[in-house]
Amino acid sequence: MTAIGIDYGTSNSEVVYFDGTAHQHIKLDPLDKKGNKIRSSVFIYFEDELPPPPDAMVEAKVAQLQRVISEQIDKAKDGYYSAKDPKEQAMYSDRIDSLRGDLHNKPALQRKAIAQLMHAMSLDEIPLLRLVEHGKFAFGEEGFRRFLKMPDKGRLIYSPKNFLGASLDGDQKQAFIGIIAKQLAYFKQCAEQQLGKAVNNAVIGRPVKFHGTRGEEGNAQAIQIMTEAATKAGFTGVNFLDEPIAAAYKIEQTLPRDTTTLIVDIGGGTTDICCIKLSPERSNQLDRKEDVLSVTGRRLGGMDCDKSLVLKAIAPEMGMGLKMINGLPVPPTYFSDMCAVDNIPALTRFFSDDYGLDISQTMSVIKEPAQLERLLIVQENKLSARVVNSARLAKELLSSKQNITLPLHYIEDDFDVEISQDSLKKALKPWLDKVKALVVECLGNSSEKPEVVMITGGMSLSPIVVDALYENLLTGLPRLENDAFNSVCEGLAIQAAKHA
Repeated sequence: MTAIGIDYGTSNSEVVYFDGTAHQHIKLDPLDKKGNKIRSSVFIYFEDELPPPPDAMVEAKVAQLQRVISEQIDKAKDGYYSAKDPKEQAMYSDRIDSLRGDLHNKPALQRKAIAQLMHAMSLDEIPLLRLVEHGKFAFGEEGFRRFLKMPDKGRLIYSPKNFLGASLDGDQKQAFIGIIAKQLAYFKQCAEQQLGKAVNNAVIGRPVKFHGTRGEEGNAQAIQIMTEAATKAGFTGVNFLDEPIAAAYKIEQTLPRDTTTLIVDIGGGTTDICCIKLSPERSNQLDRKEDVLSVTGRRLGGMDCDKSLVLKAIAPEMGMGLKMINGLPVPPTYFSDMCAVDNIPALTRFFSDDYGLDISQTMSVIKEPAQLERLLIVQENKLSARVVNSARLAKELLSSKQNITLPLHYIEDDFDVEISQDSLKKALKPWLDKVKALVVECLGNSSEKPEVVMITGGMSLSPIVVDALYENLLTGLPRLENDAFNSVCEGLAIQAAKHA
């Protein structure tokens, strides 16, 4: 059997095959030059008409139409009994017969109900499960570009992984199973085409704790969703491995001797940390539980940094902090809701007509409405994902530059925001304090002190992050160099080869 490692990430995903000697990265995104990584976001869209409304909604509308017809019949009867002229009575009698025919013509009523519902329906009103069942899917850059061109034609799920541990009802669970199954099936197809053989098994990376506030219940739900999605995608065997442990298995192959290692994996959605005994001699063993000394994690990822940078550096240029004529500030929830790309209810609320009206009314009671108008443009044109994505690009640029000019011309012509590395440091400080506390927790729970440290994940490329971790915390620990973007998936592929 052929098995692959799948790093299903918050921001990006990756697939790697390991043959026991070398790693082969599966190309996933034809629109990306390297193509080994693919955005985890999914755009579900409709090129033409929206899907027909669900049966329950149609039946409810039919019942409403029947009530209206019944009322019309009663009025016609009143007219018949009050009419004195036989011709007038005959007219009412014909009217009653016609209405009774309409009342009992179920197919015609259903067609009318569907037509009325379709006329009134907007994309935001369609339940997510119905979108998944009837919509078309676009992944990676293709999906994001389609979203930028036609946001009103579909819905962008910015990070499906972030919802797996959240409170979901039955339909929502089925929706995310469907979404992730489509992605995993695409990954499987790409692997089979490039490897030239069937792929049956997968080892999928998992954070120590999935995004959510439901603890172990949320973790169990996330694993259930991923397992069902993988089965639906065609995998006959699926296993899971903590992402920092996967990264450890990759670096283990480079170590000359047994080494106690601290792995700090800071990804797009979570920070996961483990202290583990690594051994070249035990690298082929499938079960390494006894080598794991401590493992912990929280929802502290790069996306939180992106949103924090929006609030600290971009939102003030969009009206955040302005005072209304009553002396109160513009509601700060406007801007936190704008950033809620991983919270479907909050983002749906932000894009609603009522929310836009509320922002417009607020514009009428501030002295500088032009800034707040930028927020209204984002709300009306559903640009939240673009704003958060712009912050991500700014964060990456500031890893190597002291100052940048961030163009936001899709909001307003000539709208540029100056952002400094100092501004980024201030935006990241509360987040970094939590990451450092997590490292302290992991070290405290380990029976042995680490000899070396490996910092991996996309956020490990930021000098601000590395400097903060070494300041009074990891001082003196040698740092193992690694591939920040590929270590986890290559480790998953190593584990997958053991299951094959």
